[in-house]
Amino acid sequence: MPSAIELIVEGYASLKDRESLEHLRMHRQRLAVDLKARAGFDCRPSIAQLEQDIATIEAGLRTLSGPVAG
Repeated sequence: MPSAIELIVEGYASLKDRESLEHLRMHRQRLAVDLKARAGFDCRPSIAQLEQDIATIEAGLRTLSGPVAG
């Protein structure tokens, strides 16, 4: 069964909504940066999930025409 992020990315990709995918990726990237800056908490599982989400979003962006901006 696909994850929620996979279904969201699939929906945006089918609509060719690059802007929404890029916003989704930027949001996940900001969350990961914020979690990496946290001290005193083990955020590794959450960071790993965010990085997996980012990879899924980037795969969706690659299905659209044009290069994936980083």
